[in-house]
Amino acid sequence: MITSFNNKAVRDVIQLNQKARARDKQGLFVAEGVKMFTEAPAGRIEKVYIAQRMEEELRGQYGDKLRKLSCETVADEVFDKMADTKTPQGVLCLIRQFHYNIEDMLAGKYRGNDTGMSIVINSASHTEKKNKKQMLFIVLEDMQDPGNLGTVFRTGEGAGVDGIIMSGRTVDVYNPKTIRSTMGSVYRVPFLYTDDICRTIHTLQQHGISVYAAHLKKSKCYDMFDYRKGTAFLIGNESSGLKEETAECADAYLRIPMEGRVESLNAAVASSILLYEAYRQRRDMGREQP
Repeated sequence: MITSFNNKAVRDVIQLNQKARARDKQGLFVAEGVKMFTEAPAGRIEKVYIAQRMEEELRGQYGDKLRKLSCETVADEVFDKMADTKTPQGVLCLIRQFHYNIEDMLAGKYRGNDTGMSIVINSASHTEKKNKKQMLFIVLEDMQDPGNLGTVFRTGEGAGVDGIIMSGRTVDVYNPKTIRSTMGSVYRVPFLYTDDICRTIHTLQQHGISVYAAHLKKSKCYDMFDYRKGTAFLIGNESSGLKEETAECADAYLRIPMEGRVESLNAAVASSILLYEAYRQRRDMGREQP
């Protein structure tokens, strides 16, 4: 059992919680809490730490998973120092980082069980039914709030996104606050950072994906577009929105209408509205099929 605040493992976990450089160097991130532990892919878990006060309960409930992992008990006061939350649930784990690329995203390599609706394409000679879900992406430029990013992951999973693409200045997805906000979706939703967001947008467009920028300039209401085909939504920074040069890469501008004196919506809320409009259109199309 770990009982010293000076234990190397304790110092390492604290560094991983606090510094992105440490996370990148070790290729690990910290996932804290019972839900984040139980949903974590066992094959990616490097180490599990359990607070002494929770050891009996956790081993009783999750003994089958824990027996297959490297696990260590930590004195309560030391565990509380390792944890990033004010009221720790008594378990945290170190998980190997994920690595995805745009080519495999576009090829659908990362899809699990494809729950997408069948798409019917009419041609002059025949009707072809494809049991393939049309691609759906969200592209984030310089989003800074960890909670917002985590919410986009959760909403993205619910709406069936194929990937989340982020500019290099977007908040670190492995920030412990972001990880907690994803509520496990970070384990299942493919994502990547890009150093050239415009070039990545062009790559999407070359693969038949229409890119829609959330923008007030010369924009149409978001529900006037057809998102049943390959679609990507482009969302900007919480305070400044999209850079003009980034917005200009889009195929079309859209806006979310608002009443009252509200000037803009939270970036995560806007993302949720757009993603679920795409989901609604695709679901309704599936219901219309014979």
